[in-house]
Amino acid sequence: MMIKKTFKTLVVLAALTLTTMAYSADYVGIVHARHKLSLSLPVAGVVAKVAVEPGRRVEAQQTLIYLDERPQALEEQRRKTVLDDHSELRATEERLKIVQPLADDARKLAATKGAISREDAARSELDFVVSKGRLAQLQAQKERERLEFQLAEADRQQRRLVAPVAGIITKVSIDVGEWARPGDALVELVDASVLHLRVNIPAAAARKLKDSQALPVDLETGSVAGTVFFISPVTDAASGLVEIRVRFNNPGGKIAAGSKGVVKL
Repeated sequence: MMIKKTFKTLVVLAALTLTTMAYSADYVGIVHARHKLSLSLPVAGVVAKVAVEPGRRVEAQQTLIYLDERPQALEEQRRKTVLDDHSELRATEERLKIVQPLADDARKLAATKGAISREDAARSELDFVVSKGRLAQLQAQKERERLEFQLAEADRQQRRLVAPVAGIITKVSIDVGEWARPGDALVELVDASVLHLRVNIPAAAARKLKDSQALPVDLETGSVAGTVFFISPVTDAASGLVEIRVRFNNPGGKIAAGSKGVVKL
């Protein structure tokens, strides 16, 4: 009797194993970096300095390449000098402080018959109005000068290639003294601190997955904990496959982008 029960148990376990094997499969995909960027400049110019080299790690907003910006720096300095000149504005403010009470007094005296001529009262009022208008004009001019200075500053900044994210420099395609053209790829930057596996799986298997679901990824360096963050809403008509993406961390950059990874479903 015990032998029969043991035999039945073995049969059930074997059936479950076969069922699992029938519905479990490995799917191979390619590992991609979070960012793989080809960086270029929006303006043309001669390269004055290359501040990085392949293999170097850079931080976000770090300057990678400088173009010759001496003319732009001089224009920015000129605009700054004009903006900082408040002499006429201050003089007009002081003048207004003087003519305003004089105009007020002239109005009061004009109301008293014979105290002041109408011409003198009008002249005093006109002086006040002109000074007030000139002050408003100078204030608007200062605002224009501030904007022109910001434009000059932005024009100079456009001659610096800045890293948009932190990462590793993988390629530098230009050297000091060479001419950089707008839109030409000058530097390649890769952020591999977080990777993701892109893999195509059957539509039936994809329907069982959910966004943010945990899914281990087997790599050459071992297994890592991954999270599903993208399930394509489109099924390839020819193959019946659906693309999914599984994100995982890459501390120390030990896992190389472009390597293969496997998920088991």
